[in-house]
Amino acid sequence: MRILLISPPTISAIKAIVGTTGPPLGLAYLASMVRDEHDVKIVDSLAEDLNYDDVKRIIKSYNPDLIGITSTTSMMPDAYIISKTAKKLNENVKIVMGGPHVTFTPERTFKECPCIDYIVRGEGELTFKELVDTLDKNRDPSNILGLSINMGDKVKNNLARPLIKDVDSIPIPSYDLLPMDRYQADGVKFGTIMTSRGCPFNCAFCSSSLQFGKRWRGHSDSRVIEELKILREEYGRKEIEFLDDTFTLNRPRAIRISKMIRKEGLDISWTASSRVDIFTNEVADALKYGGCHTVYFGIESGSQKTLDFIGKRITPEQSLAAVKKARAHKLHALGAFIIGFPEETKEDIKKTIKFSKKVGVDYAQFTVATPYPGTRLWNYAMARNLILTFNWRKYTTLDPVMKLMHFTTQEITKFLQWAYVSFYVRPIYLLKDLIMQGGFIFRRAIPNAIRVARQTMKV
Repeated sequence: MRILLISPPTISAIKAIVGTTGPPLGLAYLASMVRDEHDVKIVDSLAEDLNYDDVKRIIKSYNPDLIGITSTTSMMPDAYIISKTAKKLNENVKIVMGGPHVTFTPERTFKECPCIDYIVRGEGELTFKELVDTLDKNRDPSNILGLSINMGDKVKNNLARPLIKDVDSIPIPSYDLLPMDRYQADGVKFGTIMTSRGCPFNCAFCSSSLQFGKRWRGHSDSRVIEELKILREEYGRKEIEFLDDTFTLNRPRAIRISKMIRKEGLDISWTASSRVDIFTNEVADALKYGGCHTVYFGIESGSQKTLDFIGKRITPEQSLAAVKKARAHKLHALGAFIIGFPEETKEDIKKTIKFSKKVGVDYAQFTVATPYPGTRLWNYAMARNLILTFNWRKYTTLDPVMKLMHFTTQEITKFLQWAYVSFYVRPIYLLKDLIMQGGFIFRRAIPNAIRVARQTMKV
């Protein structure tokens, strides 16, 4: 079969601010599952600056038997356009979608876009491979685990597929099918790697534990090093981003991998994530030794009331301690903060903005609480009729899409702008940015962030 895997054209606030986007690793994993027996091509529209007409030309030229589309919630309208375009070109082409959004909304997805034939729910590699093999042999896919089927007048949701126990059995992503030269920021080419799956926590705003399960499953140390060597030696990547939900969840493993990176002489610098309540001095020391320069902490809020509401199971004091440890070991700290939960008050949000400066992080990311399908926040909002719109383009974490008890959507948008300005436009911060980074934040990130914010206000 000829298989075309597409990340559709879309508008990305992240790319607008930092000038780049990360590779669609999910598609690269799927490609590796089937490329030995089938002809596979990947299209990363965002990285390649492709529009709908460009993708249409590729579909027409490649003439695939099956198209697989990945999509976040905000990209769903774009995925629908590509699906309709493909069906107009060839009504017999099979269209498959995957990702967290469609995993939790198969009925709604088929209703919104009848052109889609199948949805791969949850962890997709085995389900996708089985579907491809089944279609190739003209067999009935009605019993494939993890698959939802559009039957016209109804939807057939097959039984869920058990999680893959041995994640080393999943082939290394097909980096060679991605436009690797496109993944760079300010001239620095970077790579991404996911060394583990699953999250035992249940934060209200996150669907990760629902998509990949609550049971943590990690690649072996040797597999991680093998993949890092491919990125470093075959693609010349010296900057790596670890995409694990929590890289340090298994602390002994994180320490071992960090030391192995140094032992193997990989000469890479990298970023990774950690919960604040499991970040120890030993972990910080190992990460720094292995070449890590920045740790991503999900701090979320400076209000304990809000932290309890979202089920984060941390305290502001633990965030302060974690950032202090990172800085003591000369690691940069990036803190993620969320405002606009339904029951938050003005005082709660002020606490978060104030805490973002007090906690000592080098960089802060502020977003608006967004009820993504499948999350506990989605269920909470649906049960209370709080959803303002099902226009998926609005689900960017920059646009308010929920009714709030104490604020209008305009007020939350202004709070978001104030959070960024309050954090970054500080004399001491801008001076440090000028000395350490040549004024990157001042020259590029802030103007772009303000431009995106203004566009949001116009919408």
